[in-house]
Amino acid sequence: MAKFIVKRILMLIPMLFIVSVIVFLLLHAGPNDPAMSYLRLSNIPPTDAALENARHELGLDRPLLTQYISWISRAVRMDFGISYVTKAPVTRHLLHYLPNTLYLAGVSIVIMIVLSLPMGMLAAKYHGKWQDNVLRVFAYAGVSIPSFWFAFLMIFIFAIRLKWLPALGMGGLRYVIMPSLSVVLMSTCINARLLRGNMLEQANTRYVVYARFRGVREKYITRHHIMKNSFIPVVTAMGMHIGEVLGGAVVAEVIFAWPGVGRYAVSAINNRDFPVMQCFILMMTVIFVLCNLVTDILYAALDPRIRYGEGGISHA
Repeated sequence: MAKFIVKRILMLIPMLFIVSVIVFLLLHAGPNDPAMSYLRLSNIPPTDAALENARHELGLDRPLLTQYISWISRAVRMDFGISYVTKAPVTRHLLHYLPNTLYLAGVSIVIMIVLSLPMGMLAAKYHGKWQDNVLRVFAYAGVSIPSFWFAFLMIFIFAIRLKWLPALGMGGLRYVIMPSLSVVLMSTCINARLLRGNMLEQANTRYVVYARFRGVREKYITRHHIMKNSFIPVVTAMGMHIGEVLGGAVVAEVIFAWPGVGRYAVSAINNRDFPVMQCFILMMTVIFVLCNLVTDILYAALDPRIRYGEGGISHA
């Protein structure tokens, strides 16, 4: 296991390098001139002399490779330059808003786990009965409903009509309920359906049938055989859903006026604030990659048959 973790960490280095190159090139190859955006946000008339001075100040008159080396060397030290809008270090603002986004994402992930696992297990336990049918209809509806539409629907019902929950801003627990539900509705339903299908499949495998023939208690079979092996694909899916949670948090932060990184990044995109955009994309990529690393480790811990050798994954 230790060897596998070290190898996965080493694999992150070229992956993040490739991502950094793509982020740098995409923003510099776009139709918008960073120097023009800098002058516009600084309320400076974009004359030829002003554009030339801005490009020199921002280092845009240097070769592209030199610009990338300078940018990535500062990025590894958590220095992403100065925001065109606030004239303050980008890292300071991102680190200020990041805890709010992580709080929203963390609550959303907890809700996803707390709701999806019981839903999937109940649907599998009452397979073919009315409980299963109700949960399946809810799961299909949850997968089909867009998160932004669900967010507006909750605001209309729980904030405007019933006045149970606040619609905007950040505060106590009541403020995070609707944003987190809008973020994880689809992921919760997908995980519930996946767990239900896996448990039904595992219940008909040979080793489960043989365990029943040997007289093993049904609770023991369910807990140690069916559920444990059914959780492995779900853990993998949850790791992928982390990206959906982070992406959904951006939408939720804008709709619910949540002071997080996503809302700050959307404002930077509207203002063509290139340093903030670069920092946001790279930071979200790092978080997503690290979460997938944790998912791989949990996957190996749940299934002791898996051996990670030099040739890849082999099953004992």
